[in-house]
Amino acid sequence: MSRNFQPAVSGLYGITPDIHDTDELLRRVRLALQGGVRVLQYRNKSADAALKLAQALALRALTGEFAATYIVNDDAGLAARVGADGVHLGGDDGGVAAARTLLGEQKIIGVSCYNRFSLAQEAVRQGADYVAFGAFFSSSVKPGAVKADAELLRAARDMLSVPIVAIGGITQLNGPTLIAAGADALAVITALFDAPDIELAAHGFSTLFSRT
Repeated sequence: MSRNFQPAVSGLYGITPDIHDTDELLRRVRLALQGGVRVLQYRNKSADAALKLAQALALRALTGEFAATYIVNDDAGLAARVGADGVHLGGDDGGVAAARTLLGEQKIIGVSCYNRFSLAQEAVRQGADYVAFGAFFSSSVKPGAVKADAELLRAARDMLSVPIVAIGGITQLNGPTLIAAGADALAVITALFDAPDIELAAHGFSTLFSRT
């Protein structure tokens, strides 16, 4: 199946690191948005519920300034509460149908499919709006993550009709191979938010999409 469209989820897809200082989180995210992040996912695995709500609300306002797509990780209820554009579901975060009931038909639902094409097919069948594969490279965030390869992206590009996100240890050096293989978006944490110059790093990642 060839895909001749501009996907709703594309380009540099920033995923926030675990930062408890909300002001510092917002500072880094603003720089990333200024540099060209088109999709931002709020992810904080160590915060309590109150901090997650406060940060999620603050990021909703900030992404709105830049007209960036705003996704909440794991929690469809939180995504609905803060008016996010959608939710990203992992393997233990409930199904697409339950998230759709909470969020409605107009919101974006993404699903982690790891290195399993069958999971992506099932997610699309259930109504997912995009699928994510990885980890493609060693990741400091998830050092034990299963490994995926570029052939998976090529198969997904040929057979699926939704945007494809690549994640896991992605840098400006290895990112072009994933884009060439079929990734519509590159999801990045460390190489973006831990960069000495976050805005410059975001710009560098963004320009990769115009070179391929």
